[in-house]
Amino acid sequence: MKPLKPATAPQPFTLRGELITLDALLKATGLVGSGGEAKLLITEGQVRVDGEVETRRGRKLRGGETVQVGGTQVQVQAGPAPG
Repeated sequence: MKPLKPATAPQPFTLRGELITLDALLKATGLVGSGGEAKLLITEGQVRVDGEVETRRGRKLRGGETVQVGGTQVQVQAGPAPG
């Protein structure tokens, strides 16, 4: 496994609902081009959530969590409150 590169400043990603799955976040942010690519990166242990390796592609992410792939970080932000 390749060592992770030093991370840059996190880019924000605002949720449209209460949560998003890890694989959907990777696709929505353009970090991967397909669900298959997301699955591969996740199962190979190349994705971290809040600094911990995450191997579940269906992991539910909520506002306040940070995802890192290589040198790129994404800060998940809660969306506007409903109503």
